Amino acid sequence: MGGCVSVQVSCDQLLNHLGRCFCRKLYYIQNIKENLTSLEEAMEDLKALRADLLRKVQTAEEGGLQRLHQIKVWLKRVKTIESQFNDLDSSRTVELQRLCCCGVGSRNLRLSYDYGRRVFLMLNIVEDLKSKGIFEEVAHPATRAVGEERPLQPTIVGQETILEKAWDHLMDDGTKIMGLYGMGGVGKTTLLTRINNRFCDTDDGVEIVIWVVVSGDLQIHKIQKEIGEKIGFKGVEWNQKSENQKAVDILNFLSKKRFVLLLDDIWKRVELTEIGIPNPTSENGCKIAFTTRCQSVCASMGVHDPMEVRCLGADDAWDLFKKKVGDITLSSHPDIPEIARKVAQACCGLPLALNVIGETMACKKTTQEWDRAVDVLTTYAANFGAVKERILPILKYSYDNLESESVKTCFLYCSLFPEDDLIEKERLIDYWICEGFIDGDENKKGAVGEGYEILGTLVCASLLVEGGKFNNKSYVKMHDVVREMALWIASDLRKHKDNCIVRAGFGLNEIPKVKDWKVVSRMSLVNNRIKEIHGSPECPKLTTLFLQDNRHLVNISGEFFRSMPRLVVLDLSWNVNLSGLPDQISELVSLRYLDLSDSSIGRLPVGLLKLKKLMHLNLESMLCLESVSGIDHLSNLKTVRLLNLRMWLTISLLEELERLENLEVLTIEIISSSALEQLLCSHRLVRCLQKVSVKYLDEESVRILTLPSIGDLREVFIGGCGMRDIIIERNTSLTSPCFPNLSKVLITGCNGLKDLTWLLFAPNLTHLNVWNSRQIEEIISQEKASTADIVPFRKLEYLHLWDLPELKSIYWNPLPFPCLNQINVQNKCRKLTKLPLDSQSCIVAGEELVIQYGDEEWKERVEWEDKATRLRFLPSCKLVLYNR
Repeated sequence: MGGCVSVQVSCDQLLNHLGRCFCRKLYYIQNIKENLTSLEEAMEDLKALRADLLRKVQTAEEGGLQRLHQIKVWLKRVKTIESQFNDLDSSRTVELQRLCCCGVGSRNLRLSYDYGRRVFLMLNIVEDLKSKGIFEEVAHPATRAVGEERPLQPTIVGQETILEKAWDHLMDDGTKIMGLYGMGGVGKTTLLTRINNRFCDTDDGVEIVIWVVVSGDLQIHKIQKEIGEKIGFKGVEWNQKSENQKAVDILNFLSKKRFVLLLDDIWKRVELTEIGIPNPTSENGCKIAFTTRCQSVCASMGVHDPMEVRCLGADDAWDLFKKKVGDITLSSHPDIPEIARKVAQACCGLPLALNVIGETMACKKTTQEWDRAVDVLTTYAANFGAVKERILPILKYSYDNLESESVKTCFLYCSLFPEDDLIEKERLIDYWICEGFIDGDENKKGAVGEGYEILGTLVCASLLVEGGKFNNKSYVKMHDVVREMALWIASDLRKHKDNCIVRAGFGLNEIPKVKDWKVVSRMSLVNNRIKEIHGSPECPKLTTLFLQDNRHLVNISGEFFRSMPRLVVLDLSWNVNLSGLPDQISELVSLRYLDLSDSSIGRLPVGLLKLKKLMHLNLESMLCLESVSGIDHLSNLKTVRLLNLRMWLTISLLEELERLENLEVLTIEIISSSALEQLLCSHRLVRCLQKVSVKYLDEESVRILTLPSIGDLREVFIGGCGMRDIIIERNTSLTSPCFPNLSKVLITGCNGLKDLTWLLFAPNLTHLNVWNSRQIEEIISQEKASTADIVPFRKLEYLHLWDLPELKSIYWNPLPFPCLNQINVQNKCRKLTKLPLDSQSCIVAGEELVIQYGDEEWKERVEWEDKATRLRFLPSCKLVLYNR
């Protein structure tokens, strides 16, 4: 019949096949005792082999080496098989009792067959592990992945399980790209940060870790810039390349590296090939991880099994809330803990809300205050349905509890900056002073102090987060959900959206259409692609206009400024293609703050000199600027910033600056000896100096640089100079600090200097960079410092020493270094064989000291103070090779 198939098998073949199967099963049962004995002996041998190996590894690690990755893999496999053996051995007695007929039979053939087979297979695995457990090398010089360890909030609760799950998933050979999704404020960035820091702290063969914040406006060039900075591509030549050319450069570099790319806060598909990111594969071992609010974005990135980051459970939420509120407040009345649980419950398990509301309630010590919080928060829950809709009103409770209207106004002002933007504290306070939120008319120092106090209040309330790159405390940022809340409040809970127009980072090509310009009080168009600004909007209430970082902007019409009589702050910085301003800028009669830094403006408009109320003028890094002549007409100026200009600073300009009677802050660049002498002889200007750059002075013009006391000096840059020494004026006391506020110093290309002993008189120095100065032998000279009873570098956080071939000593004795986080010794510092450390150094510092070096042999040459010092700091030495 069609469709039928006849299969003939001989009886002998069938019997042989059945016989072989039976004999194999019988073998597993008959040899259980023998194989168990062999397995026990093999496991003893394997454990002994592991113990010997671990002793070798421990010895190598005490010498500052790191165990090989293959050692880690082998030890992990031994641990796994040991656990499986223990499970197998636990049922040994039962299984042996099941045997019968002198061990050749069983009362339950299936169970005995399964057990015997497991014993046989495990014996083979153990023997294989033994054969692979002989290693000629067990460790190699410590190599740390080049990456940036990112700051974390001190209180993190309920993430350990998902952190380990995410880490294991990402490190699985089958995972190339991992997506983390969840609602805003749930802890995605914190989780990704912890993954980033784990890569930076462990040796998993990863060579470079790259962190990029993407945010809502996905701009390829911005991502390329972030990546370029991490891998050493920067400068004018790199910046002028097209996106395609940059993509090729990035691809060529990363294709030769094992990298990890971490993308935070993506809102749509990121085209990795357009950026220049090689595809991660099992062969190259590269990984990509990202965070997003939308599960659909994960699918668009090719991740179909993303990990959801969820709100905390009730117990974890309560633990986090308790830690934020504090035991003192919770125990201040017996009824408060019960009420506090209701407040915590109203936060819906969202870590951001628990942090913010917890900080708000930390000072509430009466039941009436806590009952009020419950009433307000439960009302929000009733009026808003979904958790996402409730969060902004919940967070607003923290805003409502801020101590004053001025603090509230300062907080809302921070929402004008782009999402995830790092906001420089100093710049922010300058805005606030010019806006009038802080009274700066009488005392600049007092006004700045008040500004820092407000920032401290907002940080303590968890409404701002402190720290930028390398945990730089000079910056703050807003969580994107807190920023949403601030914009919601600024728009009068969305009832008057045109009051405050914020389109920062939206990718706009033109000024947005506004329904009614007459009601607009603040407008932020930061980081867009606007090319030209036309029109004559009538803006009687506009006080703040942010137009910075529109890199395509080439023209602003004069008509645009005609009807802005109350404009106080105008920021046009980082508009690198803007080459001019209209004279009609003179009509901004109320203007107090003007920032033109990093623009291509060649000549300042005549109308600018009519801005009689102008208090703050920033002209830094205007490389095309030809002159600032006439600046003394701006008699109300308090802050003038003139760093990094190509124009020569003339004596006549210094004389104009001296005539500014209200001047309080001056940043300036000096490239002539006559201008330097004039500057240092002017008591008025020296008193105002905050940052100074001295460049290209040869030995003949300034053989010895003599510095007076400069009380407000914050930063010093000395580059390309030939002076033989830097000394302090003779009439200055050698026991009092000459530079009490100096925090950052960079010395580079100064080939005549042999030491920097003058730094003894900068007690609050936090960052010291000394590069490419071939005669420097000591940082602090023992001979010169003998008359000064001063312990230096008590506030130093970062010490970077590069290309110093004659450097032999930083300091002759061990120093306490209570704040030191990092020492970086790179390239041609071969004579520096001893660091001023002992076992008691860096005890007070919050983080363990990291010693980075770029010469593989340098670590072997280091002479430690004693064995205790060596054991303490040798494990902190990390080989890091930079592209400079």
